[in-house]
Amino acid sequence: MIKITAKSIVKAGARDQFIATARELVEKSRAEAGNISYHLYEDMDDPYILTFIEEWKDQVAVDVHADSEHFQRIIPLLSDMTEEAIEISLYREVL
Repeated sequence: MIKITAKSIVKAGARDQFIATARELVEKSRAEAGNISYHLYEDMDDPYILTFIEEWKDQVAVDVHADSEHFQRIIPLLSDMTEEAIEISLYREVL
């Protein structure tokens, strides 16, 4: 299993649009083969820090997701609403 975090610092005034745009990404990603979970979380201290936390069956599922039409279309839209590059980290289970 692979877990991914994708942290965004959203521009002032763009939070609602970011969440609205992310909704389609979340819904379509959850329907993909190999997806275990896909959620968007808000930082408890700063509502402009939004983080996707995703779980995927394996690297093949991650690769298919990254090549999907909705991912290729929506990620640039979300990136335009962030202060800096989206911070992505990948994890594999150890224990």
